[in-house]
Parts: sequence; structure tokens; C-alpha cells
Amino acid sequence: MRLKSATISLGLLAAHLCLGPAAATAENGRAPMLTAESVLLLDAQGNVLFAKNPEEEHAPASLVKLMTLYLAYEDLDGGRVTWEEPVTVSLRAARTPRFRMGVRAGETVPFGVLLEGVAIASANDAATAVAEHLGGDEESFVARMNARAQDLGLAATRFANPHGLPDATQRSTARDIAVLTDHLLRERPAVRTLLGGKSFVYRGRLYTRRVPPFIEAGGVQAFKTGFTHEAGYNLAVAAWLDGQRFLGIVLGAPTRGLSFLDAQKLLRYGAIQSGLEPPGEDGRPSLPRRGHGRQSRASVPTLN
Repeated sequence: MRLKSATISLGLLAAHLCLGPAAATAENGRAPMLTAESVLLLDAQGNVLFAKNPEEEHAPASLVKLMTLYLAYEDLDGGRVTWEEPVTVSLRAARTPRFRMGVRAGETVPFGVLLEGVAIASANDAATAVAEHLGGDEESFVARMNARAQDLGLAATRFANPHGLPDATQRSTARDIAVLTDHLLRERPAVRTLLGGKSFVYRGRLYTRRVPPFIEAGGVQAFKTGFTHEAGYNLAVAAWLDGQRFLGIVLGAPTRGLSFLDAQKLLRYGAIQSGLEPPGEDGRPSLPRRGHGRQSRASVPTLN
């Protein structure tokens, strides 16, 4: 496998997935027992620390919004759009099914508020409004999503919409989502403010998302969830522990709670493999206790 990206970390990712040693760790007695169908854990250099079916195709659900955010921040950084720029909501955007932030056809909403809706509320109506504003129409924006996917080497990914609602042609893999997330966090670091955010205000209403304790206190600075009945529960999560970054992808977990538990186990496993944590008494990654272990040593860099 070869990636189009020239970065060292993504080249290492391709090499590790081709050679397969990381997948073998799933049979190691110290490896975590996970419920998700497909899983991948990387360190900051792109080394695969754990893999389970990383090339298996899955419906990405709202993890599609990672590409929507990538293109939005690409345009923000390029000066083609501004945070406060008013966006007129179309009827199509307003009617995009749940989950929604309740934008109304004909109203204007600041572009940045729509991005908060995309990242924090996982609002499908906001994602459609962003796509239409940047692309002129949703179809043109989706074409741009797929073109950028090719540029980034996401060979197994096909986007059909900007929000992740079910479509038979919309597919990705844990490997591709890891590559996309890595690019997003490195090239557009300002997005971490949103992907780590808990709440935002729109039309006088406070929108919040539930944040599990291990995310709130465990060095996690960016995460995105996704769910459809077809996809199951998906999660992309990045944590900085003692200055080292770990990136975990969980696809097809049977419940929301189990997707977070899988991610928690993955990050603890990464800390153990990197020498930041001792293993549990049975040789497996032990779950963090509040105020102890990995959480107390988490080092989160300051955002600009």
C-alpha cells in the first residue's frame, strides 16, 4: 500500500499495515479485548500500536464530518471564508434529518456557529449549510470531498454527503479515517478547539454534549462520534499523554458506552506500549481511576 501523502508518519502507517505486525498484537495476551468491529491505534509517528480489521470497509456515519471540517478550515485558513461570515440557510439544509441544531430556512447563521454545530452537536443540518455555502451546492462540495480524499490517499473512502447519513455508496475504513484525522489535527490545529469542545450557543439555546470522564480528564483534546443503525457506534479520538499523541479509531461498536470503553482501553494500551503506564496485574491494560494513573500525568498543549 502506498499513500499519496509524503509525510513520514503516514508512510509509516502504510508500511505497518502492509507488513501486518500490529494486527498480530490482537492475539497478544496483553492486548485489550474490544467490542468494535474495526479498530486502529497510532502514535504520533504513525506507528501502529494496535489494529483490528483496519482495512475493513464500514459506514463512517458522522465521522464523515471530519472531512467537512477539514475543508471548512482549509477555506478559513485560505481567507475564502470568515468565522463571522453570515450563511443563509436553504430549505434543503433546514430539512436535513436528525441530528439537528434546528436552523431555519431563510435565516442567516454565522459560519463559525455552524461549525460548532457540526463538531459539537454533530448537526446534520449545519453540515449541509456549510457544504452549500462553501461549494455552492451539496453535490459540488461532495465532489470536493472525494477529490481531497484522493489527494490524502484515502483509497478505500467514498463520500456521498457532508454529514454521514446512510448512503449505500458512502464507505471508509479505520485506516483511512486515521489518515484523515491525522491530517486534520496536524494541518488545521485550530479545529481542536471545536473537536474538544463541550458546548455552544445558538439562538439563545445552550447545546451541550455528554463527555465521558475518561475523555474529560484523560488528556483527550479532540474527539468525534458517529452513529447510524447501519454503522453502529463510531469514534475518532486523539489524546496527548506526557507530550505524546495517540490517535484511536473505533468503528462498529455495539453501543455508545462500549465505543467509549474501547477507546479508553486503546489509549491505556498505547500508554503502556509507550512506557508511560505500567500494565495491570494480569498483564492487560488497566482502566484509569479518577485522579490516578494516566489521567494525572496527561499533558495537553495550549491551543493558539
